[in-house]
Amino acid sequence: MPRVKRGPKRKNKRSKTLALAKGYYGTKSKSYRMAKLQVEKSLVYAYRDRKAKKRDFRGLWIIRINAAAREHEISYSRLVDGLKKAGSEINRKMLAELAVSDPAAFGHLVGVAKQALKTA
Repeated sequence: MPRVKRGPKRKNKRSKTLALAKGYYGTKSKSYRMAKLQVEKSLVYAYRDRKAKKRDFRGLWIIRINAAAREHEISYSRLVDGLKKAGSEINRKMLAELAVSDPAAFGHLVGVAKQALKTA
């Protein structure tokens, strides 16, 4: 069986991996062997954390909505229940943005939710 030396393919593959490892500390950015391990681990972290980011932001939005809702003497869960009963299509991201940037509009939504809870 003839010997295969791979030619430029090996160099291209290694330089691609080292380019991905650019900025890593010490040997992890210089040595192909270490860079390959670290790049693989980093890609796993990146995949995992793209999913975790969605959870983190949802939690942040809920915290912001709850804080703003409590200023209007209503809990987060009652507010969301009231908005759902009122038929509101607003999501948590938009609610959190309103709570931070436009408290008057958020206060109006709280009033709508309280009214829907009274009638239901």
